[in-house]
Amino acid sequence: GECSSKCYNMFIIETVCVAWFSLEFCLRFIQAPSKLDFLRGPLNIIDAMAILPYYVSLVVTEEDPNLDHERPGGGKGYLDKLGLVLRILRALRILYVMRLARHSLGLQTLGLTVRRSTREFGLLLLFLCVGVTLFSPLVHFAESELTGTHDFSSIPASYWWAIISMTTVGYGDMVPRSIPGQVVALSSILSGILIMAFPATSIFHMFSRSYQELKMEHDRLFKEECAAAAAAAAAASGEQQEAGGGEWKENPAPPGLGLYLDKESVHSLEPLTLLGKGGDAAGNNNHSLPAAAF
Repeated sequence: GECSSKCYNMFIIETVCVAWFSLEFCLRFIQAPSKLDFLRGPLNIIDAMAILPYYVSLVVTEEDPNLDHERPGGGKGYLDKLGLVLRILRALRILYVMRLARHSLGLQTLGLTVRRSTREFGLLLLFLCVGVTLFSPLVHFAESELTGTHDFSSIPASYWWAIISMTTVGYGDMVPRSIPGQVVALSSILSGILIMAFPATSIFHMFSRSYQELKMEHDRLFKEECAAAAAAAAAASGEQQEAGGGEWKENPAPPGLGLYLDKESVHSLEPLTLLGKGGDAAGNNNHSLPAAAF
């Protein structure tokens, strides 16, 4: 019931983080054009599920002693259930990691791929269920009926072995000992490799296409932000020049000419001067440019 110094320091860090996340969530909720669409957003739901356990744990922790005194008889089971719910809520704090999806292109690509590949994942689960249903009775028959071993006590118990074998995990907690059982295991492993490979190719292509789309979208937004920043800087510079009454001002050019002088085009006058001098020397017709053009 006592909090150590390390626990207290972690509590302070978590309090600061949750306060920042709560402020950010409230500001985004206030600025959202549609409050209902904001609350329906998947990332916003994850944010709420990650923030709420902290406040719930504070309230429940403060009320635990009172509940213990008020319910001497039947309150023990109630407190046990409440403590279990509290531990589950505290475990949901791992959802803080999902907040990285707002700033990580890889996690955004993963979420978009999962959303677009629901049919492929359904096919993968279907193929896996068919394989498990096929190889579980075979290995149970080969081990229990032919050799009499007790590792595969029933067909439902053999489902676990078929799943970890077809997915090439292989924990080794259930192993066929007989030759027929090992042949069934080899067949299930090879079938699992093929079954996992068929939809994985389509999922990989979907992941690659989603990554390219998100990357192009991020590049487009970055270019738009850079262009907007450059335009704002140019507008601010023009306003400063006009307010300061500087030497260079933008004057309207006469129709048909479309030339005006600014700081970046000062050096462009030298070629025009050279061209004018060359024209005089060659005796060509020269037309003087009006002063308003510069």
